[in-house]
Amino acid sequence: MNLTIAGTGYVGLVAGVCFAHVGHNVTCVDIDEKKVELLRSGVSPIYEEGLEDFLKEGLSSNLLHFTTDYTSAYAGADVIFIGVGTPELADGSANLTYVATVARQIAESVTHDCLVVVKSTVPVGTNDKVEQFIKDSLVNKVCVEVASNPEFLAQGTAVHDMMHAARIIIGVESSHAESVLRTVYAPFNLPIVTVKRRSAEMSKYAANDFLALKISYMNDLANLCELVGADIEDVAKGMAYDDRIGARYLRAGIGYGGSCFPKDTKALEYLAKQHGYKLQTVAAAVSVNTSQRTVLYKKACNRMITFNGIKVAVLGLAFKAGTDDLRESPALYNIPLLLEQGAVITAFDPIAEANCRKQYDFSMQYAPTVSEALKDAQVCFIFTDWKEIRSTAPSAFKQLMRTPLVYDGRNLFDPVAMKTAGVEYYSIGR
Repeated sequence: MNLTIAGTGYVGLVAGVCFAHVGHNVTCVDIDEKKVELLRSGVSPIYEEGLEDFLKEGLSSNLLHFTTDYTSAYAGADVIFIGVGTPELADGSANLTYVATVARQIAESVTHDCLVVVKSTVPVGTNDKVEQFIKDSLVNKVCVEVASNPEFLAQGTAVHDMMHAARIIIGVESSHAESVLRTVYAPFNLPIVTVKRRSAEMSKYAANDFLALKISYMNDLANLCELVGADIEDVAKGMAYDDRIGARYLRAGIGYGGSCFPKDTKALEYLAKQHGYKLQTVAAAVSVNTSQRTVLYKKACNRMITFNGIKVAVLGLAFKAGTDDLRESPALYNIPLLLEQGAVITAFDPIAEANCRKQYDFSMQYAPTVSEALKDAQVCFIFTDWKEIRSTAPSAFKQLMRTPLVYDGRNLFDPVAMKTAGVEYYSIGR
């Protein structure tokens, strides 16, 4: 089928390369000419394992195309996927400006009947409005229907998640729309769950917010474990065997980040408020996550008399391993606090350094390796669970640092092993 994808961010680009991989003819549209040229050359602007391989494969097979000419891209499409960003506004609501812009462009460009599919995370009821907006703005006499197809991609494993999804959720209001989407996804050979449009929209928020609840619950519990002398890792191990709970998202740490959980929890909170209801569980998850981000900094402040002139190693800048995304990263909440206190920071991140240099004018140095970051440091903060950090021997902290004082926000090391190596080690919930 001829598919057009609006937007080449995480959602749009991953969807586009994966659709091409299974044999669809895909055209990806973006307004950024430099980005489009980069993609045409086979270079991905974002880091995701396997993404650039699929990108080059699609280009070589001539099944994947990139353009800024939305008029021609939308005109000949059988299905148009909207995968543009919906960033949060100051009040927690979703900014639908980009979705509306694409909807107008589609209405002005389509020349034959087609299905428009919203993959972007949008508030419940948005698909209804998009469909009406397109119908009100149509230039040609064609039939356009809108469906919801929320994505459930985790950054760092997005390509795998697209190709091996636990389920594909499609929200439709007609058997025709369902049939078209089943045809699109048939090559993936994955379970398809068909629901109404509004239920599909809600399912994305419901799933993400539930996972955020699990993380915040474990972080809250970890703080209590420290007070009563329990080990959160042991507690999580005991919980994981209960199939009603499951093993995933039980790791305690310094909070969740990225483009989904923070935005989606706030958006669902906002939606509830708009209807005169308070989602107390989600509000609690947001509150716990906010305070958890700086729990290590507060521990260090209780230990240190000052950070002024102190050399600090920051290991990890991305919000999680496997991605170069810095959005809502715990590191970005702690670095300014350390700099304000006069700390001399050397940071290491194997992937996200370039993004950090580009987006933030931090007065700090960057190191090419963990060892270089640790050299002569008096304090070390660990914010991301990269394998390069995890594989560092406990003895290396003792040998390389001037003062082996380590604050681990990812619980990467065994406290006993660190103590044996002569490292003063603090983690979460242990």
